[in-house]
Amino acid sequence: MIKKVLYLFIAAIALTGCDDYLDINENPNAATQPPLKGLLANTTYNSGINVYRVGGTTSYYVQYLASPNEASATDIYERVNTDGTWGGIYDILSDLYDMRTIAEESESVHYAGIAKTLTVLNLGMAVDVYGDVPFSEALNFQTLFPTYDNQEVLYQQMINLLDEAIANFNTENLGEVVPGSNDFLHGGDIEAWKKTAYALKARYLNHLTGMGSYDANAVLNALNSAYTSNDDDAQVESFQNRNPWGQIAVNNAGLILGGWLSEQVIDAMNGTTFGVFDPRLPLITDPLPDGVTYRGTVNGEGRIGDGTVQQECYLTTSGYYSSADSPLLVITYAETKFIEAEAALRAGDPNAAYEAYLAGIGANMDKMGVAVADRDAYLADPAVGVGATNLTLDLIFKEKYVAMFLHPESWVDARRFNYQYTDFTVPTNNALGSEFILRYDYPDTEYLRNPDNVPTVDLTTPIFWDVN
Repeated sequence: MIKKVLYLFIAAIALTGCDDYLDINENPNAATQPPLKGLLANTTYNSGINVYRVGGTTSYYVQYLASPNEASATDIYERVNTDGTWGGIYDILSDLYDMRTIAEESESVHYAGIAKTLTVLNLGMAVDVYGDVPFSEALNFQTLFPTYDNQEVLYQQMINLLDEAIANFNTENLGEVVPGSNDFLHGGDIEAWKKTAYALKARYLNHLTGMGSYDANAVLNALNSAYTSNDDDAQVESFQNRNPWGQIAVNNAGLILGGWLSEQVIDAMNGTTFGVFDPRLPLITDPLPDGVTYRGTVNGEGRIGDGTVQQECYLTTSGYYSSADSPLLVITYAETKFIEAEAALRAGDPNAAYEAYLAGIGANMDKMGVAVADRDAYLADPAVGVGATNLTLDLIFKEKYVAMFLHPESWVDARRFNYQYTDFTVPTNNALGSEFILRYDYPDTEYLRNPDNVPTVDLTTPIFWDVN
C-alpha cells in the first residue's frame, strides 16, 4: 500500500506541471505496465521466501527451534512484531493482483491460473496466522483503509480461486506470453501447476477437520489429481545468495546465534520420546563432539553453559534444510500423503490410511537422501510400522511433524491437534502461563495506519478452524 501511495503521489505531482512540456521526456519504448514474465519470476520466488518468513516464527511455536538466549519472545509466546511477514505477503498479493489482471486482459490464462494459485498460497498463510485480514479492498487501491474480510469467507474464496485456476490450466493459453524458465517453482510446467492447485485444495480443505463442514472425501478427491512423486514438489531451488535457512546456519557458525534446535524435536527423533532413532536427524544437524549424542535446547531456558563447548544441536551449513543450496519447500508429495492418511482414517478406511502414512514417511526420507536400508529399518520398527489396525491420528501427526520440519504448515497441524504431541510441553517462563499460543497479533504497521479496522484479538484467540 505504501508503495502504491508513493506512486500515486509522484504521479499527482507530475500531472500538475505543463503536459506539453513534459511530453518531451516520455520514452515511447518504456513499458506501461509490468511484464508478465517479471511478475511471474518475482511472485514464484518470493512466495517461497514468504513460506520461510512465516516459518521463521512458527518454528519456535511448534518447538522445532529454540532460542539460545533465555526467555526470548518467540520462545515464550510473547507478542512479536510481524511487520516483515505481513509486508512480504501483501507485496506479493499486490503483484499477483496485477499479474492476474494483465493475464486476463491478454488472454494469458495460464498466467492467470498461476496468479490465482499463488494468491491462495499467500492469502492462506495470512489467514492461518492472523485470522481476518484485508483482501477484497486491499489490492485494488480503492481505499487507504481496507476493511478486514471474514476468515471463514476467505477460505471459501480460496477454494473457489483454486477451482478457477484449475479451469485456467485446462484451457488453451491464447496470449503471446507463456510461462517458462522465469517460473521459480515449476519452470512453466502447467501440468505441474495443476497438480499444485489440487494439492493446495486438499491442504486447505483438510484444515477444516474440526468443522461440521469437513468432508474427508472431498480432500481425497482433490488428492487424486495432485502429486504422485517427489518430482512434483513445489519448491524454490535457486537463490539470489543462499537459502535463507542456510544464511542462519552461516550466521550461527559466525557466532551470530540462531537456528538452535528445540529439545522437543530432538527428543522426538533421537529415541528419547518414541524409542526409535530417526535416520533423518543426522541430515538435519550434527551430533555433539562425542559423535553420538543429540541434545536440543529447552524453549525458554536458553543454551547450556557459556558456549565455549558445544552442548546442544543447531542448524548446520551441511544440513538438508540449511545448506546454501537447500530447496525451500512450498508443498510436497510427502505432505499430501500425510493429508491422505489423515483423511482416509477419518473416512473409515484404515488400510488406505496406513499405506499413505508409510508412503509419506518414505517419500520424505527419500527426498532427504536417507539410505534405503535405514529407511526400511525405520519403517519396519514396531514403533512406526504398527499395521493398519493400530494406526492412530497421533502417529500420523507425529510423523508429519517430523517430515514438515521448519514449515509453517506444522503450526496449523499443532493447533488442529491441540498440541497433543507426546511429551510436548509449554516453554519454560511461558508468557501465556499453561496455554499454548494460537495466533499472531496484527503487525504494528496495521495498528498505526489502519487502526479503526484492526480486529480485537489476543494470542489465545483461535483461528476459525481451530475448534478443540
